[in-house]
Amino acid sequence: MSESSVLGAATCVIPSFEYRRERWRNGLGWTREILRVPDNDDWQLRLSIAEIEQDAAFSAFPGVERELVLLRGEGVRLRFADGRVHTLLPPHDRLRFAGEDAITGELIDGVTHDFNLMWKRDALKAELLHRPLVGSMFFFTEPGTAWAVHLLAGQAEFEGEPGLPPMAAGDTAWLAAGARRRYALSGGGELLAIRVDA
Repeated sequence: MSESSVLGAATCVIPSFEYRRERWRNGLGWTREILRVPDNDDWQLRLSIAEIEQDAAFSAFPGVERELVLLRGEGVRLRFADGRVHTLLPPHDRLRFAGEDAITGELIDGVTHDFNLMWKRDALKAELLHRPLVGSMFFFTEPGTAWAVHLLAGQAEFEGEPGLPPMAAGDTAWLAAGARRRYALSGGGELLAIRVDA
């Protein structure tokens, strides 16, 4: 399967109540999976929300790049085996790192929820943007480019797209790669926009 056809998984809005809640690989926390592309165990892109309930080692994901964004909570300190330390603080601190890195997460003060972007580095490139939504924002898809949009706060809808329901805070849209298209997202709030290129 070519990477561009992988990114062709159908365009949709995924309401937050449909996310799949499952235990971490190592059993030390919960994840609400938003999306995996393709939708099987050999995914190349995965979006999820990690619920970190206690100080815990992160699961290892060889060959995968990761980016973590703090969504809720007082923060988490990431301790790397090589001695690096990075603290994610509210409102939306973020960090990109390799899935192979051995990391322990230490909670600053109580449970955190963290947006977790993962992609196979030999197949895809991903760029995560944190933006306010004021009025309209435009997203362009093409044969090798897809977008994921996670609404952090507020509400939004895609203009002229009756097949895509309005988005509430916590929902995610997937705009599939394919023929070049423009999507206009209008509303008010704050979002994470992830551009994915084959």
